[in-house]
Amino acid sequence: MALCTASQFQSLTLFGASILSINTTSHSNLSFKVPTGDNHYAKNVTGLDVCEVIISYTHPGYNDEVNTIVWLPTAEDWSGRFLGAGGGGWVTGASNSTLAWAASEGFAVVTTDGGHAANSPVQDWALLSPGNVNWIPLQNFASTTLDEAATLGKAVVKAYYGTKPSYSYWNGCSTGGRQGHMMAQRYPEQYDGILAAASAMNWGQMLMQEGWPQAVMNDLKLYPTNCELEAVRLAAIEACDGLDGVEDGIITLPGQCDFDPSTKVGQSYYCSLNGVNTTITEAAATVAKWTWKGATSPRNESLWYGLDVGASFLADAATTCSANGTCIGSPLGFYDIWIRYFLMMDPSFDVSTVNVSVFSKLFHQSVNRYDSIIGTSDIDLTYFKEAGGKIITWHGLADSLIAPNNTVSYAQRVYERDPEAGDYYRFFEAPGVDHCSGGPGWFPGKGLQSLIDWVENGIAPTSLEAQTQNGAVQRSANLCLWPKSLHFVSGDVNEASSFKCR
Repeated sequence: MALCTASQFQSLTLFGASILSINTTSHSNLSFKVPTGDNHYAKNVTGLDVCEVIISYTHPGYNDEVNTIVWLPTAEDWSGRFLGAGGGGWVTGASNSTLAWAASEGFAVVTTDGGHAANSPVQDWALLSPGNVNWIPLQNFASTTLDEAATLGKAVVKAYYGTKPSYSYWNGCSTGGRQGHMMAQRYPEQYDGILAAASAMNWGQMLMQEGWPQAVMNDLKLYPTNCELEAVRLAAIEACDGLDGVEDGIITLPGQCDFDPSTKVGQSYYCSLNGVNTTITEAAATVAKWTWKGATSPRNESLWYGLDVGASFLADAATTCSANGTCIGSPLGFYDIWIRYFLMMDPSFDVSTVNVSVFSKLFHQSVNRYDSIIGTSDIDLTYFKEAGGKIITWHGLADSLIAPNNTVSYAQRVYERDPEAGDYYRFFEAPGVDHCSGGPGWFPGKGLQSLIDWVENGIAPTSLEAQTQNGAVQRSANLCLWPKSLHFVSGDVNEASSFKCR
């Protein structure tokens, strides 16, 4: 029987690194309330027994310290499968609840802190000094430690169970989705299957896109209230909800919605944010139109994609208002940090000075300076294909953080480069789902099982089972393999059989 002791793993080595310490903890009868997210439904984990292994190491000459964390279920509960668990935002690794979920599903699961703890804000490591980016931890976050975690995790599995994993999988959303794409692009032999949702790839463009509405407002010097923008969103849903054949509060075909918010200026809407009615202003209509259009240069050249119609404005276009009614922009933290620390390299820089003209210049710097490190934009998946790997990716069409067309564009270019890409890369759109989860739409919480069926049994998914997570009635649908879209045909709107892909 394997022992959960440090001595069990003393033979571990990692090329290019020096192991500093190996610590183990045996956990018995763990309980976790795991929320919906990270590509799975909510689950109450009880009675979980695992061996936790933490490997600390450094890259000689880099003055860093990275921690790789592995959770190992008992030999009786282990399925033989290995799972890499992705992070979110600027956090490289997964939470304990995600690790508990994975172990409870029979996976030996690995994650990494990327060299900085989850509670260590990016501001602490982004710069060596004003004007000087700290490239080593950025590179660790972007790719290096992800590959190393997979290598170490598999070695830990072999040392503990006496055998290698039968299959290896990656699971992540947002940053975790970008990490999954990075593994396929740069380390194609590490994982047999990758589930990468709402991917934060095209990092330099994506982070700038999250601040585009703020630049528009700075240019206009007008800052509509959150309630005004929410009213525009509701008006858009009212106008385009029925394009798929049923009015259910979900815009399934945002690309076909030609709603003009200017037609609603002056109309009153109930604001659920504060419980009072609000009036749509010209400023709100203008900000909404530019948010949907996407980042644009002063010469009206398209820079990047905008949010889909129907997504909340409360992240990318948020404002803060004082008691006297004066409002200012409230940029998303990811964008604010990216501008101040990685583009201006000056923590004191005032992001409110970024108007459309300044934005355009910074956009080009963002892409040119960082794409090779963290862009994750390579569409050549030849080596992943030759390794026999499979990728499933999905994106919520009501994503309020990352434009869904960020993923659509990547998938389209992958398919254009390789017409047979469907043999190893499949993309699904999730109408009404916000970033990674949430919203009134259909969330595909069994995507990992679809990936397993594809990798191990050769059953390529033509749809993803999905269910709504909000509302009194749970609704089901089968998400469509892109480029097909979901359409209501007839029957009970709560049943998947009432919808078809076309």
